[in-house]
Amino acid sequence: MVLKEVRFHGRGGQGAVTSSQVLAIAAFHDGKFTQAFPNFGVERTGAPVESYTRIDDKHINVRSHVYSPAYVIVLDPSLMANVDVTKGLKKDALIIVNSNKTPSELGLKGFDAKSIDITKVALEVIGKPFVNIAALGAFAAMTGEVSIEALNKAIDERFAEKGKIAGLNKEACRVLYEKAKGMK
Repeated sequence: MVLKEVRFHGRGGQGAVTSSQVLAIAAFHDGKFTQAFPNFGVERTGAPVESYTRIDDKHINVRSHVYSPAYVIVLDPSLMANVDVTKGLKKDALIIVNSNKTPSELGLKGFDAKSIDITKVALEVIGKPFVNIAALGAFAAMTGEVSIEALNKAIDERFAEKGKIAGLNKEACRVLYEKAKGMK
């Protein structure tokens, strides 16, 4: 495996940082080396935020920002009006967007982009539009970078003190994993 870098785009308060951490924990449970870190300054709730995860089969020595991600996860498609989510993408990068619109409708024609309505699933399963952890189910199915079993362990670990929240997030991940399986 070659070093894989993931960039999350969200808004302050949507959990992009938590998503990158849970993804790193899941990859660790799958026996990989990982890093997770945010990139924000004085942002406030609702402001654009980026967070990153690195995954590799060997020790990761790089400590810089992620400039050429293999994967981009967009938690809030309204960001795309002001943020270039395609900036620096590797040639064969995959963009996963939380949306009920097609990638072409979102202005992603010419990119390997997949749209999946994570918000709808989160509302149905969790009862609130908490898309950050649910998005990881789609990521796991579309990329194969982490297993659903490792995601479940990571969710249990991250939300250990919140019982019911962990269960709801695992179910949302499972539903999105199943929906996204055929979207590779």
